[in-house]
Amino acid sequence: MVKHTPNPTEPLSFLKEFTQARIALGSTGSSIPTKPSLEFKLAHAHARDAVYSVMDTEALADELEQFHLPVLQLHSRATSREQYLQRPDLGRLLDELSVNRLADQLENDGIVLILGDGLSATAINQNALDLLKLLMPKLQSAKLKLAPLCLVEQARVAIADGIAAELGASLSVILIGERPGLSAADSMGAYLTYMPRPGLTDDSRNCISNIRPEGLPVAQAADKLFYLIQESLSRKLSGVALKDNEGLLPNE
Repeated sequence: MVKHTPNPTEPLSFLKEFTQARIALGSTGSSIPTKPSLEFKLAHAHARDAVYSVMDTEALADELEQFHLPVLQLHSRATSREQYLQRPDLGRLLDELSVNRLADQLENDGIVLILGDGLSATAINQNALDLLKLLMPKLQSAKLKLAPLCLVEQARVAIADGIAAELGASLSVILIGERPGLSAADSMGAYLTYMPRPGLTDDSRNCISNIRPEGLPVAQAADKLFYLIQESLSRKLSGVALKDNEGLLPNE
């Protein structure tokens, strides 16, 4: 967290050390000073840019080859960004070409890892590979079976259910760009679902959110995700039934 010099005219300014929220901005007459006003407008512009950012599928596909797994490039039924934003339901479904591409794969009862642009492709472009470089060795060392890696454009979280069902995967993990806020346009989420299938609701998933350099570091996110994957496979469940007890103090 960035250190801030206390402002004697603003008694709450010390709280800026603990949050990126817009607090203790000061005042100029009945308005806020020029600098925080311009910073707000810039953050708003970054958030809008993130929503319309594009996932660099070619570069990501090339980088994913280091994991020695097939890489499938898929697409939802949303044909444009405008349609994606207006019709969330289409972002949860695969288009026909993608369904056929998955049908050509051998069924795999292991884990399918998916990268989806979501509401901030910027988050995926900047954070996904760093997380996978830490997570994949853990999965491989644990000798867990892995399905082809999937890149999905115009994706919503639930599209992972259809992908996993087509591949016969027992567990899905989708890394996806989260809705950008005015202090975080590059935030990535990871959603884990055991025995995924179309029609599941969000209570069936576990989520790790705010993965980014100024939020949850990728190293901690990779450790947390690996823990949840192991627990999910061991206990054969996910979502509200799977409690994250890692790091809790032992009972005395």
